[in-house]
Amino acid sequence: MSKKIVTFGEIMLRLTPPDNLRIQQSRMFLANYGGSEANVAISIANYGGEVDYVTRLPENALGENCITELRSHNVGTRNILLGGKRLGTYYMEKAVAMRNSEVIYDRDGSSFTDLEPGMIDWRRIFEGAGIFHWSGIDAALTPGLAAVCEEALRVADEMGLVICCDINYRKNLWNYGRSPKEVMLPLMEHSDILFGSEGEYATILGIPSPGFSSTSSADGIDKYAYDNFCKEISRFVPRCKHIYIALRNVMSSEHHTLAGVLHSEGGTKFTRVYDINNIVDCIGVGDAFVGALLYAHTAYDDDQKRVDFAAAASALKNTIAGDYNMVKAREIETLITKGESGEISR
Repeated sequence: MSKKIVTFGEIMLRLTPPDNLRIQQSRMFLANYGGSEANVAISIANYGGEVDYVTRLPENALGENCITELRSHNVGTRNILLGGKRLGTYYMEKAVAMRNSEVIYDRDGSSFTDLEPGMIDWRRIFEGAGIFHWSGIDAALTPGLAAVCEEALRVADEMGLVICCDINYRKNLWNYGRSPKEVMLPLMEHSDILFGSEGEYATILGIPSPGFSSTSSADGIDKYAYDNFCKEISRFVPRCKHIYIALRNVMSSEHHTLAGVLHSEGGTKFTRVYDINNIVDCIGVGDAFVGALLYAHTAYDDDQKRVDFAAAASALKNTIAGDYNMVKAREIETLITKGESGEISR
């Protein structure tokens, strides 16, 4: 299998009020770029993996800046389409103490959401690639984009690529009259690798989740319950060889616990529980998990190492401001082998 990975999705302008202000208080915003599948691509490139990102951007300064940003992280941009009217935008208030994070999307009519089947030459794009990654956000935006995902999956199957899906359920995006399960399940059935939180699996598949309740790294995971949960998931996606689950318990905006589960032919693997008690930015934590697991599938043959690498990368993302997980593979390996210390590296 080629180690080249192709990701598909929308990159947007992210605008965040500074100093934990609310949107109505702020007269300025911090600007950067982000989007689930772009975040995944940047993670892979940070670890030294080969990755191309496919999207559609407006032919203006904002579109050019997105391409410059992606290239600065060594993400391949040669398959980005230019056209359409605007770049999608989202506004984000950061969570503080008991106040939840708030996201407002402004992406209707963007260059990406205007995509339709036939506009992307998937056969050319997939030449020399080994893995194709997409997410449920793509299918949630418009019926046309759901059809584009189906088109991409059909071609990827024909060309023998490994297909990875991140469920990425966002209730505020499903507005065109079809249920997430109705749209997503036929697309998810193409998956060789599947990722989601336990809540996303429960929502899309209609099965109860065990409920991760660890409050510290000393707490364990109910392995029996999650092994059964994974077996229930596999009934819906019998082709899927690797089912990943991100576990997260939120005690406050600054204090989360996190762990990972991987179900495969070799059984169900579990990571340790990470106790994260000084969160800087939890946006993109799931994307960090996916970027790491995709890289791990090209770098390692051992399933335990794959899920350990992915969960550790996701834990580290909580310490990084912005959408991208700006860590290196050696930092993740150090966390896995030595644990978190906060000491100075000299």
